[in-house]
Amino acid sequence: MKTTRNYTTYLILFNLLVFTGSVFIGRYPISVPDILSVVGHVFGPDVGESHQLIHTVIFKVRIPRILIAMVIGAGLGITGAVFQGVFKNPLVSPYILGVSSGGGFGAALAILLCNDAIWIQLSAFVFGMIAVALSLLTARLGFRLSTYTLVLAGVVVGSFFSALISLLKYVADTYTKLPAIVFWLMGSLASVNTRDMLFTAPLTLVCIGVLIMLRWRINILSLGSDQARELGLNTTVLYIVIITCSTMIASSIVAIAGIIGWVGLVVPHLCRMIVGADHTRLLPASALMGSAYMLIVDDVARAAVGQEIPLGIVTAVIGAPFFAYLLGSRRE
Repeated sequence: MKTTRNYTTYLILFNLLVFTGSVFIGRYPISVPDILSVVGHVFGPDVGESHQLIHTVIFKVRIPRILIAMVIGAGLGITGAVFQGVFKNPLVSPYILGVSSGGGFGAALAILLCNDAIWIQLSAFVFGMIAVALSLLTARLGFRLSTYTLVLAGVVVGSFFSALISLLKYVADTYTKLPAIVFWLMGSLASVNTRDMLFTAPLTLVCIGVLIMLRWRINILSLGSDQARELGLNTTVLYIVIITCSTMIASSIVAIAGIIGWVGLVVPHLCRMIVGADHTRLLPASALMGSAYMLIVDDVARAAVGQEIPLGIVTAVIGAPFFAYLLGSRRE
């Protein structure tokens, strides 16, 4: 228990360190004295004309983006850990039930029809939820609902919506609509604002809290449905709650940031190497590690080169070799 508390403390301190460093990263250079001067006037009647630009950059651009990156990372990290435990498959990601393809189709459809930010987010969220509902319905067709049929149904539904996305890209205008669809699908936080944070953060944090409260039940569920029922768990209700919370997290993330892969796959494996496979420790660690990891990735995306790199590219470039290293280091 003492070791677990130590790891949690270290991860919290690491998040605070990354948060502080991220405030200084960006195209507009800000020094430590500038930040201290602006923070000193936050509760005053006037920021001062000379510091107005710095105040705007920090509190209206960087901090909302930093916070939403941390929320997204925490959501993807904990959802990946939950799904890998529930489905007993180390290659499962938060998008296994088709939420990314469904959300991507919803966003592409909204871009094609109206290209309004609110409708894009709403459409992506709704179709992400629809995709998971279709996966659940497909898994029930003629079969007893199980983790194996759920995974297979998710693959089917995901492929179906991926085909629809390809169809929309084929009919989209080459000069206006198609580039917007492609860029959105690669994932980015370039256009997020305070409104996006208020839309995503409360829902994601509530669902994360529910999953953490269920972490000891997820331990039992990872043994298998039959064993969990013999131990007195209502597995049907538990599956519904877990999948609903995880889907709402993933859908809200896809709605504002696009499709960001590899985070929910790599982070849980890294946390297992640190705290073990017990979900009572793994889920909080995955949330904390995911938030710091996502923030570092976003810092790289917006500061590595002159033009911002889509997050999906950065997470794949970092995540794929790192995951290969994890596989190689655990051959036994």
